[in-house]
Amino acid sequence: MNYHSKQEWTQYLLHLPLPKSQRIKSIPKILLLILGLLPGVSREGNSQSFVRRYINGLINDTSDISKPQFLVYPTLAYSPETSWEIGFSSLYVYYSQQDTTNRLSEISGFTFFTLENQYGLWFDHALYSDQSKWFFLGRLRFQSFPLKYYGIGMDSSRDYLALVEANQILIKERVLRKVRDNLFFGLEIDFQRLGSVNFITAQETSDFELPIGSEGSSNLGIGAGIVYDNRHNVLNVRNGFFSELGYLKYFDGISTYEFNTIISDTRIYRPVGKHNVFAAQLLGQFNQGNTPFNQLALMGGDSMMRGYYSGRFRDNNQLASQVEMRFLPLPLGFSKRFGAAAFAGAATVFPDFSNLNLDKIAWSAGAGLRFLLFPKKDIYTRLDYALTAEGSGFYIFIGEAF
Repeated sequence: MNYHSKQEWTQYLLHLPLPKSQRIKSIPKILLLILGLLPGVSREGNSQSFVRRYINGLINDTSDISKPQFLVYPTLAYSPETSWEIGFSSLYVYYSQQDTTNRLSEISGFTFFTLENQYGLWFDHALYSDQSKWFFLGRLRFQSFPLKYYGIGMDSSRDYLALVEANQILIKERVLRKVRDNLFFGLEIDFQRLGSVNFITAQETSDFELPIGSEGSSNLGIGAGIVYDNRHNVLNVRNGFFSELGYLKYFDGISTYEFNTIISDTRIYRPVGKHNVFAAQLLGQFNQGNTPFNQLALMGGDSMMRGYYSGRFRDNNQLASQVEMRFLPLPLGFSKRFGAAAFAGAATVFPDFSNLNLDKIAWSAGAGLRFLLFPKKDIYTRLDYALTAEGSGFYIFIGEAF
């Protein structure tokens, strides 16, 4: 297909279904839309006018603060795990009843395809009803791609043992009712299915014992959760406290394996001066029973322990923590839209508390840049660079890591 003008090429990019990789997550659409601002691009035509209005609204946030806002953008990324990756992301934010005294709700969607024939569709959401009477928190994952398996425990091999090909469906939803100011209680449901599983042993790896769930599994967990949450903007919290304690039971008969899981997640945010924020998080996951390998506590990813491949370390239990200092914005004379952050984290996984060894702790540290994408809603896009004992990683996302 040929495109004979910058206008046609810009329009093509805008509709190209170009996910998040494990290392570089997305390139903001602004970088691609610059083409529409270059000299020589026609100012005529309804399509081009729409593009210019979209760019202006995106960069300058011209919308009414109470109005819902929808952002779509193509993504392009690279990581050793996925090779080149193209995708299409979207973000929808709104206030219930268009009342800015309500909490900001957000829905994010994401689809991707990689040159390694990996593909998937993700949806995440944090939704608040009017006056926060109801709180819906959940995520959906439909994906097919190889997962690197390094073994179980902190002593697992630095080189992966096998590449696990599989199709995965993950649906987790919390339906919570406010019982008093900022305190919610309700039902939690978690469904995870891993099918068409195939362990492809790495060439340099000797034989190893396959983990529980290596033939695939379908597990439905039902439980309850209690959440304290006084955050107003979940994508960029400047002063607040969040704490979740959840219990899930995966019953025999409706699940391939019988086990239970406790999740504890506590986050604190405190302003430092007029623009800076100190944030800290403590995360725990504790499993008992015949837990399949894909539902063990996994260390690494784009939120906690940045720089590690998600699942680099896994076991029945995990304790993880991180702190972050955010400068939003930086005191620059030429712009108020650039910010920065510095972060550090530590974590460990272990089979049970009798075998908890605090000498075996992984660390992660790094820094990043921020760009104020939606000034009126105080939403930044972040570019983080993380270092670990085993390497490094880049991440680009809308919204803070936690």
